[in-house]
Amino acid sequence: MNLNNWFESGITFEEYEKGLTDHEKNYNKIYDKFTLPDDEEFLKQMRDSNLRTIIIAEPWCGHCMMNLPIFKNLAEKTDTKTRLCLRDTHPELMDAYETGGKRVIPIFIFIDEAGNEFAKWGPRAPETTEIQKEVLKDMPEKGAPDYDEMFKVKVKELSSTFAGKEELWQAIYQDMKKTIKTAL
Repeated sequence: MNLNNWFESGITFEEYEKGLTDHEKNYNKIYDKFTLPDDEEFLKQMRDSNLRTIIIAEPWCGHCMMNLPIFKNLAEKTDTKTRLCLRDTHPELMDAYETGGKRVIPIFIFIDEAGNEFAKWGPRAPETTEIQKEVLKDMPEKGAPDYDEMFKVKVKELSSTFAGKEELWQAIYQDMKKTIKTAL
């Protein structure tokens, strides 16, 4: 699949951020507080690679709230051109990157100059999955009378947890780095 057209039709981080509502405060907190580790060799490899990134995301997504500002720091430091494609606006792209048959986001697609995929990361780091499992372990079955109310409570708990765990942010960065480094 040539991904150049998807890259060209994507939006910038700034355009994406205009759509943030519920997660704007935590997104900005993570962006402002996340510090890239001293990874000069890796950062140089990224800069020299001319890779570009397409991110499938949505402003309402809690995982996007956490993962995107971490990657934005990396992209800015390495001059990595990045475009975002909204999942619900670009179903054809999302369908090509489903996780376990589901439209789970965010998905980071790293492409070369010809538009070929050379790596994919997402929707989350293993550490994030473990936290999510723990928080959601006592959720009722989907469709149960108290499901919707409980889900809203759990989403707020996850957002708060994600926004407050700086060691989790570093684990996410390391997981992204491992994927990218393998492909460089």
